[in-house]
Amino acid sequence: MNISTFVVGHAAAIFPHGDIDHETLPALRAASDALPPDVRTVTWAMDQVPFMDTTALHLLHEQRTTARHRGRTLFVRGLRPQHHRLLTVAASVSPTMDFLSLNRCR
Repeated sequence: MNISTFVVGHAAAIFPHGDIDHETLPALRAASDALPPDVRTVTWAMDQVPFMDTTALHLLHEQRTTARHRGRTLFVRGLRPQHHRLLTVAASVSPTMDFLSLNRCR
């Protein structure tokens, strides 16, 4: 897993390159944790993520919670068909987690 992070003003974008699974989670969390405190918008660009398992669900839920606590806006873009299928199944199993809102991201 390679992770590119870009910060411009108060906006940041995190670009994971590779599968998201249990082994890659610490590096992804570290990328988010390293963002400057004045960042107000965070975009996770999933264009280069060919596969993600349930670890990604935990990551996205954590990121949404963290964004709310820090007064940030979270965007997720570049979701692939496999990502949408995973989010659809997760939404049916855990409707209170609001994975459907993430599934509407393109």
